Amino acid sequence: MTTELGRSAAGALLRDWRRRRNRSQMDLALDTGVSTRHLSFVETGRSKASPELLLALADRLEVPLRERNALLLAAGYAPRYQQKRLDDPAMTRVRATMQRMLALHDPYPGVVIDQSWNVVLANEAAGRLASALPPDLAGPPLNVFRACLHPDGLARRTLNFPEWATYLLGQLHRLKLLTADPAVAELAEEVRGYPDVAALGDWHSAARWPGAALLVPWHVELGGAELSLFITLTVFGAPRDVTLAELAVELFYPADEKTADVLAAWQARAR
Repeated sequence: MTTELGRSAAGALLRDWRRRRNRSQMDLALDTGVSTRHLSFVETGRSKASPELLLALADRLEVPLRERNALLLAAGYAPRYQQKRLDDPAMTRVRATMQRMLALHDPYPGVVIDQSWNVVLANEAAGRLASALPPDLAGPPLNVFRACLHPDGLARRTLNFPEWATYLLGQLHRLKLLTADPAVAELAEEVRGYPDVAALGDWHSAARWPGAALLVPWHVELGGAELSLFITLTVFGAPRDVTLAELAVELFYPADEKTADVLAAWQARAR
C-alpha cells in the first residue's frame, strides 16, 4: 500500500510539472527516450519509475533541485541534492567568491539574492540604496520586490515606475511559474495588492513600450540626484546544492556617465 501511494504521489507531482511546462506526454517521452505508455503509467502510479528516470524527466522539465528532492522522496527514494546554509564551513569558498565579486563592484550596487529575491549579501553601495527604505521594508530580510514596488519604498522615488514595475512583475510571475514555491506565490499575491501596482492594471500589456531601449533602465531619485541603472543576473553553473541553485548575483551598472559620477562621489564621501 505504501509503495502504491508513493508511486501515485510521485506520478502526480511529475504530471503537475509537465503541465506547468506545457509539455505533452509524447513530447516529454520522446525527449527523455522512454515510451509514452511507460510515462503514462508512471504518472498514474501504475509503474514505479527508477530514480534515474525521475531525475531525467525532472531535468527535461527544468524542475528546481529542491523540488527534485521532493519528487524522489515522494517515490520512496533518498534525496540526491544536499542543502547547506550559506554560513556552513563547506560554503566558505563560495561565500568568499561572492563577497569578492560584490566588493570589486563598488561603487556600483550589488547584491546576492535567494529564490524569492531576498538579499543575503550586499556591498556598501547597495547599502546606501537601502538606506532610503523605511525600517519595515529594510528587513531583514530585505526583499527586492517589496523594496522596489511597495508605495512606501523605492517606488515613490522611481521616475519610470510603470516600466520598471512591469519588468519586476514579469520576473516575479516567471519565478512563480518556474519554482512552484508557496513563498513566491504568497509574495506575488502580496505585491499585486499594492495600490501602485494595482493601478497599473494589465501590466502584461504594458510591457510593450514604444521605442524600447536595449535594456529596461531603473530611473530613480536618491539623495537629490537622478540615477539611471541597469542590472545583470548571474547564477552558478551546474549546482548540486539546493542553496547554490537558488542564489543569483544581481549587479547594478550605471546607464550613463552622470550616474557613474554620482555613485563614485557617494563612495568617496562614505570613505
